[in-house]
Amino acid sequence: MHKFRPAPLLSALPLAAFFLGAAPAAQAQHALWASKIIAVSSQKSAGKEAFSPEKVLGAPNALPLGQINNEAWIPKKEGPNEFIEVKFARSLLAQQVTVVENFNPGSITKVEVVDTRGTKHEVYKNDNPGPIPELYRTLEIKFPAATYRTIGVVVTMNTAKVEGVNQIDAIGIADVAQQMVMQDFKGPAGDDDAAVKFDSALVNLGPNVNTRYVDTHPVISPDGRTLFFARQDHPGNVGGGNDPQDVWYSTLQNSKAKTWGPAKNIGAPINTPDEPNGLASVTASGNSVVLTGVYSEGGILEPKGFSLSRKVKGGWSVPTKIEIEDFYNNDPDHVDCFLATSGKALLMAVERTDGLGGQDLYVSFPAPGSTKSWTRPQNLGPNVNTKKADFAPFLAADEKTLYFASEGRGGYGKSDIFYSKRLDDTWTNWSPPRNLGSVVNSPDFDAYFTLSAAGDDAYLVSSRNGTDKSKDIFRIALSPAFRPEVVTLVRGQVLDAVTKKPIKAIIRYENLLTGEEIGVTETDPVDGSYTIVLPSGVQYGYRAEAKNYIAENANLDVTARDKYSEQKQDLFLVPFAVGQTIKLNNIFFQQSKYYLRTNSYPELARLIRIMKDYPTVEIKLSGHTDNQGDPALNLKLSLDRVNEVKKYLSSKGVNGSRITTEGFGDTKPIASNDQEETRALNRRVEFTITKK
Repeated sequence: MHKFRPAPLLSALPLAAFFLGAAPAAQAQHALWASKIIAVSSQKSAGKEAFSPEKVLGAPNALPLGQINNEAWIPKKEGPNEFIEVKFARSLLAQQVTVVENFNPGSITKVEVVDTRGTKHEVYKNDNPGPIPELYRTLEIKFPAATYRTIGVVVTMNTAKVEGVNQIDAIGIADVAQQMVMQDFKGPAGDDDAAVKFDSALVNLGPNVNTRYVDTHPVISPDGRTLFFARQDHPGNVGGGNDPQDVWYSTLQNSKAKTWGPAKNIGAPINTPDEPNGLASVTASGNSVVLTGVYSEGGILEPKGFSLSRKVKGGWSVPTKIEIEDFYNNDPDHVDCFLATSGKALLMAVERTDGLGGQDLYVSFPAPGSTKSWTRPQNLGPNVNTKKADFAPFLAADEKTLYFASEGRGGYGKSDIFYSKRLDDTWTNWSPPRNLGSVVNSPDFDAYFTLSAAGDDAYLVSSRNGTDKSKDIFRIALSPAFRPEVVTLVRGQVLDAVTKKPIKAIIRYENLLTGEEIGVTETDPVDGSYTIVLPSGVQYGYRAEAKNYIAENANLDVTARDKYSEQKQDLFLVPFAVGQTIKLNNIFFQQSKYYLRTNSYPELARLIRIMKDYPTVEIKLSGHTDNQGDPALNLKLSLDRVNEVKKYLSSKGVNGSRITTEGFGDTKPIASNDQEETRALNRRVEFTITKK
């Protein structure tokens, strides 16, 4: 009989804790290692091969230091202009750059940081490079924090000045000027009690959730308001007391007191009478859930994969199989999965012939050009997986911090809980897993840790002090220093801009600097509500999509946010009809200028796509300003800006005869000009459909 395997998950230390020396706990601090190669002058090899530029990514790993190592980059040439440019997963108000020279140090002549607008700032210069006595060096460059945010680093070398092979192992930045130590070189840790502490003891969730039966595998929704879990052999299961396992849920009654309402059986079609039903993940919006097993037409569960059920009017849809290329599991009795909050990665624990042994952790991604299928599972690699079972993956809302259970790393029992940080976009480069210590791992049964997006409370299953000695669900408060990285939760409704009625839609959000789509979710089919979670360090654009509508996109800059927050933002869809006006909220100009900023390009790309998909459509672009300054200059600026937009559209193949422009200056405000927050709404570009 397939039930959830005892396996836990939990919260995290900030990435800085892995690399920074001691600092006051109250001081916010972050350290990042490079996650992407932007450019390189020369290379001996490419990809994952020895000495390739990709070896610079992530934390230092070329051991031992002071001799040639396959895990560090070697420039192919010798000369004064060898360089490597890297990018980080997010931006920081950096005060320090660290370059780890693994072998023959001294050739570095210049280090520049790159801000979010692409401008380079020199922070280190050495006009007389040459060999230094040590075989390796950690070059720490410290400087006062600037107003710009650092997203990349360029390291330039004169390799001709240092005889022999020159190797760079890692490049990092930090927003505090402290030593970035090489703690990662310790490898997988065993007892790490000092790293994991809690603000309180375990708190039983009480009789509304827990019973004398086994209550297990909690899954908290990202907004922290709904708790899903499994009950075994409970008389309230669909099949009664002989039903091995059903999915139940409880809703938060009081957020301050953290009390939960009476649990309810989620019912059919998710729960079936005779098979163990399990919920593995819930999307950010709470409108879709991932289930273990595959449901047949007769409702019989087969432990051969995973299924998806969507919220519909009156309940949940019949679960449908999640199609994964080349999916198989050699141990069908043990299977786990977790859908990332972004909906862009599906983690799973399965046993495959291409694994390291026993269950391994894998990841799949949405298949290109498909809305229903996923790519072939990719092994997370030996940094995470061992020759024994590694299972129960949970990825925090920051999309970086991974918690999982392992039987292959030693510890306090047969399996312990570990955590690791994703260091780049390959999904195979992880910080060494660390044991969460004896506070979490014990000889007793302690399993299935889960966190909301806020990251302040962990939920887990324990046999310690359970009802009638059964397994119960508990809550434990985490110290702020040990939570995942900061995210912002955005919720609202999708509404028809004309009727203000809710609309069923797809929500997409993207990085406005790169245009990369970060995540996708769906609205509630009844009230059009949605929820998305945005990791900090990025300026986002987000929009709704529905047939016969055009989106008015929204944006949110969480680049500098260092605390969890929630924000309300309704999204509007405008009917695709002549006479309708759509605000282009994600077009940005330099202050008091008409030059387009690069974060405008994703919005403009969508307008170009509309014009090309509907070749008979004609539009009028309208420019508006606030009331600050000379009205005549405002009028000219508004016209210059829409003409600049027209010029850009024309350069991308849109016939200029289909576009007219008009500037209104400050004559048509849509909000008060008394305060900057509302005044900003008046600085806008709109387009009106004049012909369809």
